[in-house]
This record gives sequence, structure tokens and C-alpha cells, in this order.
Amino acid sequence: MAQSFDASRVTVIDHPLVQHKLTIMRDKRTGTKQFRELVRELAIFEGYEATRDFALEDVSVETPICATTGKQIAGRKVAIIPILRAGLGMVEGMLDLIPSARVGHIGMERDEVTHEPHEYYCKMPRDIAERTCLIVDPMLATGGSSIDAIRALRARGVRDLKLMVLIAAPEGIAAVEAADPDVHIYTCAIDECLNENAYIVPGLGDAGDRIFGTL
Repeated sequence: MAQSFDASRVTVIDHPLVQHKLTIMRDKRTGTKQFRELVRELAIFEGYEATRDFALEDVSVETPICATTGKQIAGRKVAIIPILRAGLGMVEGMLDLIPSARVGHIGMERDEVTHEPHEYYCKMPRDIAERTCLIVDPMLATGGSSIDAIRALRARGVRDLKLMVLIAAPEGIAAVEAADPDVHIYTCAIDECLNENAYIVPGLGDAGDRIFGTL
């Protein structure tokens, strides 16, 4: 049975274009090239929402007509942290949105018997503790990989942290919220539940295999 969670800590991006693209992604007939492109596009949509609270400051500029005052991001430093390997599919879209962001990597491998994640790689920018960290991973199933990634960043002093996924299971959301009291989750859909193999239902299959064509 799906678990309850704190909906105030979850933002669902329900824009019509997002839902349209997500439906194409779910279709088992969608090929690798199109699937990969859709992951990138949805990462951009989510990135807009995940950065909505970035503070702004005034800046003077000269237009072709006159001087005016505009707005710019107030010195916010960002790091994008993909959970390997599927999270790599969202990085390009996020860098389109925030070209100056640094990219850290954390590798998690799921045990197909226990469904528990195991960290095998972690490389972060030296100033990671000073940055707003956006963890990206297409699927939030049991929450194990996300929880381990969050803990790895907290251990490195990260305070400002958000989790961006494309599809989430209620069980995964509840587990992440229970493990970390401050992280906010962004998703394009909250699906029904997990099946006996810890796959999201209805889901879209294995996102990593579909991104990289390793079905």
C-alpha cells in the first residue's frame, strides 16, 4: 500500500506540455533518441520551478533606447548532482538553463535482490557546501538512492538542497521526507505505487536503459 507524505514539500509540475511529453515517455514504443530528448526537455521545465525562489538584485543596463534597471540572480552558486547513471539524462537540460552551474556525480547501483542502493562513486566540486544543490534522477521509487545521495551531500556541509525527479512513487516520497526534514521534491507526476519488484506503477520502465539504449 502506498504511504502518505507531506504534500507541502512536493511540487508537481502539471503544465499541459509537461504532461503531454510525459505520456510520450511512458509509451513503450518511444525510441531511445526521442526518450532522451524528452528527459532533457522535462528537466528544463522542472528547473524553472526548482529555481523559482532564487533571489534577485537590481542591475543597471543600457538598452538601445535608454538606461534602465533590470534584475539578475543575486550571486547564487548552483551545483547539479546527477545520480548515475540515469540522472545524466537530465544534466544537459539543466545546463541549458544554468550554464554556470558546476556538476558533481554520485554513483548508485541497485541490488536487484534487496532493491537497496550501493554507492560506488562520488565526486563533488570543492566548494559544494556553499552551493544550492539540485539532485537529479528521473525516477524516485523506493527512495534509497536519493536518500543516500542526500546524506552524502549533507555530510559535505550542503544546506540548500532540492531533489528533482520526473516520476515519483508515494513510497519513495514518504521515505525521502522521513530521512531528511528539509529537502523539497520536484516531480512531473506522482504515480500509484511500487510493484513487488520495486518498480513504479504505471511508471515508464527502467529510465537508465531507455535513455542509453541498453534494454
